[in-house]
Amino acid sequence: MSALRRKFGEDYQVVNTSRVSTYSAPVKKKRQRFVDKNGRCNVQHGNLGGETSRYISDLFTTLVDLKWRWNLLIFILTYTIAWLVMASMWWIIAYIRGDINQTHGENYTPCVANVYNFPSAFLFFIETEATIGYGFRYITEKCPEGIILFLFQSLLGSIVDAFLIGCMFIKMSQPKKRAETLMFSHNAVISQRDGKMCLMFRVGNLRNSHMVSAQMRCKVIKSRQTPEGEFLPLDQCELDVGFGTGADQLFLVSPLTICHEINPKSPFFDLSQRSLRSDQFEIVVILEGIVETTGMTCQARTSYTEDEVLWGHRFLPVMSLEEGFFRVDYSQFHSTFEVPTSPYSVKEQDEKLSLTSLCPTPCISNSKNRRERIFSLDCIDTLEEKGNKLPAKLQKMSAGKEEAQRKVMRMTADIGEKTCSTGDLPLKLQRLSSNPSNFTAEERLPLKSFKVNSESITQSTGDLPQREHGLQLTGIRMEDNLPAKLRKMNSGRFT
Repeated sequence: MSALRRKFGEDYQVVNTSRVSTYSAPVKKKRQRFVDKNGRCNVQHGNLGGETSRYISDLFTTLVDLKWRWNLLIFILTYTIAWLVMASMWWIIAYIRGDINQTHGENYTPCVANVYNFPSAFLFFIETEATIGYGFRYITEKCPEGIILFLFQSLLGSIVDAFLIGCMFIKMSQPKKRAETLMFSHNAVISQRDGKMCLMFRVGNLRNSHMVSAQMRCKVIKSRQTPEGEFLPLDQCELDVGFGTGADQLFLVSPLTICHEINPKSPFFDLSQRSLRSDQFEIVVILEGIVETTGMTCQARTSYTEDEVLWGHRFLPVMSLEEGFFRVDYSQFHSTFEVPTSPYSVKEQDEKLSLTSLCPTPCISNSKNRRERIFSLDCIDTLEEKGNKLPAKLQKMSAGKEEAQRKVMRMTADIGEKTCSTGDLPLKLQRLSSNPSNFTAEERLPLKSFKVNSESITQSTGDLPQREHGLQLTGIRMEDNLPAKLRKMNSGRFT
């Protein structure tokens, strides 16, 4: 025990599955199983009516499926009746010919020599059928009816031997007893493996001979009602144990743990530790393979009810490394130990994760995007550079108007910085450009200059066409104040 705790940790505890589990379920009435632990199906067919004749049409399979006591009885009765009937026919021929209890001369030739009564006729048939041939009783050539009966006896004996001996041989060579050496764990467990909730059970092979092409299949037997109101008793649902990945193909040399991942496609998607106590279902496990020694297909079956499924358990390891080989300890084959496992179903866990992912988180805007949305004084500097290219007279005339434009641009930059986080920058700018007198000096914030390319300003503001149109209008107003000669000289500069 101390070695196991050192290996698996102090939180793990070895549990004997024959005892009551830690999570004691309420006492429930024992219900009828669909498949017993030994693999026998608890199904009986009744009220067949006229369909019983189908069993006679397939007489060979019917005899093979019978129990051993009935097979032996049929075997003995068939041979006894055949022997008595054939012996009676030989006695009847001797009686008709007058060979019984009559004295004949030396020249008289009977049908069968030395057959005088029924016991002697019976011995003659046994010697002929078993090809013993003592030589004391034999058929003579002057008995054609005896020759015909002898041919009929040989044919009938061959048919009876082939039928009954073949039936007994097939029944003896059936691989049902091979399934007795295939073990399944007494309980199935539910715990996490590779970060996923899984239903697991263990299977092992007690013989050294292998099972060729071993394959595992699982069915869930559970009654349910369809959305249309139809009740389906003992509905069968397929349980995926690795069909898509090839994990259902087993190399059964040592005990293996078969794993079913519980996902949205699993019938146990909404199964929790609490619902496991009240739910009713049965897991039928089917192992198929070819017996290596005989080449016949073998099938082993077992089942697990809801009472035999342990929540939060894991199987104890049974493999150990010895000198030159691996050793399997079958004394720990059915043992499990507890592991920390969430009591909630996989569906509930997924819902909690989805709710957690949908919680609002503070959204922090990127500084780069924010810088692209803030107006800087670079735009104003650009206008000043364009204005410096004018002649001196024009600069004096347009100095007052350009000063007003620069004030408007500074106010726009201040308000743009305040409104960039709200996402309504164009609306604020339109209001600001229409009513610049509504903002007081106290509402303005100090300007923060950023080096922003002209492309970023164009992409972030989204109102470049309006500004260009505004500049064009401003340029038109400046030209209107100039004389005709100067307007003609400087027409190229404003364009």
